[in-house]
Amino acid sequence: MFEQFIYFIIVLLIFTTYHTPEASTFSGSETLGLFVFLSLVFAIATRIVFRRLEKRTETAPRIILDNQYHNWLTRLSILSILLFAVDIYVLNLSVFTGRMPLFAHFPTLEALLFILIFLGYMTLIWACAHPVYRILYQNNSKIGEYIRSQVFFSVPVYLPWLVLSGLSDLIFSLPFEQPANWMKTPEGEITYFAVFLFAAAIVGPAMIQKFWQCTPLEPGYMRDRIERLCRRAGFSYAEIMYWPIFGGQMITAGVMGLIRRFRYLLVTKSLLQVLTADEIEAVVAHEIGHIKKKHLLFYLFFFAGYMVISFALFDLILYAVIYTRPFFDAISFPKIDHAALTSAISTGCTIFLFLVYFRYGFGYFMRNFERQADAYVYTLFDSSQPLIRTLEKIGFTSVQPLDKPNWHHFSIAERIDFLWRCEQDRSWILRHDQKIRNSMIVYCCLILGMGWLGYVLNFGETGRNLNRHFFEKIVLSEIERNPENSELQTFLGDLFYNKKDWLRARMAYDKAIEISPNNHIALNNLAWLLSTCEDERFRDASKAIQLAEKAVLLNESAQLLDTLAESYAAAGKWAEAAAASTRALQKATQDLPYFEQQAAKFLKAVKKTED
Repeated sequence: MFEQFIYFIIVLLIFTTYHTPEASTFSGSETLGLFVFLSLVFAIATRIVFRRLEKRTETAPRIILDNQYHNWLTRLSILSILLFAVDIYVLNLSVFTGRMPLFAHFPTLEALLFILIFLGYMTLIWACAHPVYRILYQNNSKIGEYIRSQVFFSVPVYLPWLVLSGLSDLIFSLPFEQPANWMKTPEGEITYFAVFLFAAAIVGPAMIQKFWQCTPLEPGYMRDRIERLCRRAGFSYAEIMYWPIFGGQMITAGVMGLIRRFRYLLVTKSLLQVLTADEIEAVVAHEIGHIKKKHLLFYLFFFAGYMVISFALFDLILYAVIYTRPFFDAISFPKIDHAALTSAISTGCTIFLFLVYFRYGFGYFMRNFERQADAYVYTLFDSSQPLIRTLEKIGFTSVQPLDKPNWHHFSIAERIDFLWRCEQDRSWILRHDQKIRNSMIVYCCLILGMGWLGYVLNFGETGRNLNRHFFEKIVLSEIERNPENSELQTFLGDLFYNKKDWLRARMAYDKAIEISPNNHIALNNLAWLLSTCEDERFRDASKAIQLAEKAVLLNESAQLLDTLAESYAAAGKWAEAAAASTRALQKATQDLPYFEQQAAKFLKAVKKTED
């Protein structure tokens, strides 16, 4: 089930790191046609796969079918992510949605639309898989109930993101600029994320249990036993609730919430029906162990640690990618959208970091925390045999081999083996606790080191010098091998511009234009330098207008029209600047507030000159 969290987070990363181009490769009708066609092909393929698997349920062994069922769920889920990436990067769907004023001003709504597209792909998979699921696990849940459980199980991923992003949109839409300007700073971003992360971790469980449609466990014998156990353990909570995941027909339990007021102990109906009273108490003791051992709090810091590590390592991985020859070979192709290429590389690096961090780092701690929670049973009981029997029942009902590995849990066989060792020698518990303490010390040291590295690379002078030296060196090296590459010269000019080395930036842009007179990016960037340069010695409004006008003739995009407007403004031609800025606003598919501000600035200047 936890794989769904990974899928939805990857989809969010794909969308939020994408740079929307000015225009799509296809027309609107072509894009819609291709989108519908690809979706239909995916639907047909998914239906065929599970229909064939359903037919095999009559003859094939259940253990083989279980393996095939989960393998196809994984493959098709990954395929749905790839299909979503095609929708974004190939069909450029966001080019068309970005033109809608509502989405332009509230990007969260646009992102929500695309999340719903991916959710549609996943819903299709779940709908086709449901007949096999019912037969394989002898589960009588209805298809709507099954799909709803799958959708709602992922609420802890997309609900916090929706609130986080939505609040950010509201802040940027406020009529005064101070909050938005503060949010654009690294300090503002970090503070906003940290405050939200802790607020969501504290209050979020109350919202999640509502989405999951949990209901309180009714008074009675079993509730009384659970309450007595919680009092004995010193475990406080807001409520003990039924967890209706998959119709409550899974033998499972859970706990969520950092503080008592918003902490919930969750149990399924099947758990209460299948297990004996002492087995239920053992499961509850396991969940209490997660709280007593501060696992939920560590998970919160682990998510924050991902931000620190990605902050520190992202640039280094990006350097390694850019240093490879294929990146510069791609630049040599004039039809490649270089902004899209950079966006794709950034997205790939982000997803790579995420998968490695959570698969190996988070997975390691989750497995060992589960084992530690298993061992906590000995704090409340003399024996773990009720928990061992529970694990054996779970293994039997799941149809899966007891030794089947799991990235976030030890296998059932490994968990049972550890508990038997603890039955014979309680020192195994102390050894495991020490292992976790040592691992957490190493992790904290790693995070502190990564935090320092991230600060040095992103804010320190050492990092800035490293960035400049690295990019300049590899670009110059490529130019030596391919001196007539206009795109590389433009790239070099951008590097010098960011260093505020105006002379060398102009020389690089001039060289790019000399090699390729129709390089609209070089024309535009040089025009921007000549019209807005901080050093007035490098300003040349007349030349900037010539370059910008030619660039717009080659590619009439919002960014190029904005440069033309600044070039006219530098020459005091306010009416022309206002006209160009208005056209830029009409062309813009993203950053609408910026283009609206530019248009208002030039219109105000026109009125001022008329007065």
